Amino acid sequence: MPDYDALIVGGGPVGAALALALRGSGLALGVLEARRADAARADPRPIALSHGSRLILERLVVWQELAPVTPIARIHVSQRGGFGRVELDATEAGLPALGYVLDYGRLAAVLARALETGFCDYMTGATVTGIAAEQDTVRVRFDRGRGGERATARLAAIADGGALAASTHMRVRDYRQAAVTARVVSSLPHHNTAYERFTSQGPLALLPDGGTLALVWTTAPEQAQELCAMPDADFLDRLGRAFGGRLGRFTGVDARAWFPLKLKVASRIAESRAIVFGNAAQTLHPVAGQGFNLGLRDAWELAGLIGGCSREQIGEAALLESYAARRWLDRRGGVWFTDTLVRLFSNDLAPLRWARGLGLALLGAVPPAKHFVVRRMCFGTRG
Repeated sequence: MPDYDALIVGGGPVGAALALALRGSGLALGVLEARRADAARADPRPIALSHGSRLILERLVVWQELAPVTPIARIHVSQRGGFGRVELDATEAGLPALGYVLDYGRLAAVLARALETGFCDYMTGATVTGIAAEQDTVRVRFDRGRGGERATARLAAIADGGALAASTHMRVRDYRQAAVTARVVSSLPHHNTAYERFTSQGPLALLPDGGTLALVWTTAPEQAQELCAMPDADFLDRLGRAFGGRLGRFTGVDARAWFPLKLKVASRIAESRAIVFGNAAQTLHPVAGQGFNLGLRDAWELAGLIGGCSREQIGEAALLESYAARRWLDRRGGVWFTDTLVRLFSNDLAPLRWARGLGLALLGAVPPAKHFVVRRMCFGTRG
């Protein structure tokens, strides 16, 4: 008998969501997390949860623990130096909010505490060193600093984007961009409006976060380093010139950081008693905030398949193929949507700028088109 029915590699929010979705199933579950228990909890980066993700987190009985979160009532999309804009509104869409903003660290902390309640073996500081499929099981080798250990399972579910099994069939595109994240204060209130402003170097997003704004500013890597190193006043002046005056003046900034941006897509997500999902299956550009929400839908779908089959069927080819088929359209749609936005809007060619403006204006003038976009952003391709 294997040690586990399902062994989850990666105990971040997406891996934790899979484990929590299987809580109460009677299955033997293990979770291997490379970072120490408190490492992810100190991560101040903002994350935007879609309304669909809220529904999943409510079903996992963790949503209430995430408070306070800031609802996004409206999304304002525009381009710098060109005409055309569109506003998406939660009330028009019949939703309580289009999304919700909180710290990644708080999300990780809440889900990690849920893993510590004893329904699974939650092992932190566990670096995976090998994954090998056998006839009826998969063997996972890992190291927690006290000599090599190993465990067997019917299925290895890999959510850690750095796990070795996920790198074999990974397609990578370097956007040659970086994202600067920070929290900023503006002289005018945000009224729970999120802004996505496209510039010649990439999108600039400002998300309502309590009384402040969470910034995700895409730019060239060398400029990202410069922006993080310059004095606060110079940074705020540069931000004001890039964003414009809709929020008045920017008067304060905190927690600046930057990271490079790459598209990573696994060409095969299921083989030999192993499945990759979440960041191990696809790492997206942060434009439109789709990456984590897509990963959470991965976890929910996988849990439904595992929970709906017999113990002996877990990890078999039929389950793996079913999961890959069910997730194909949503994954493909998420990758196409974000990659297309980056390619179309990260330049300053006059014909494209005019065409983008016309497209934004037409989208804003056609309510069914806006409704279609909102549903896909909130619920994926099945929305």
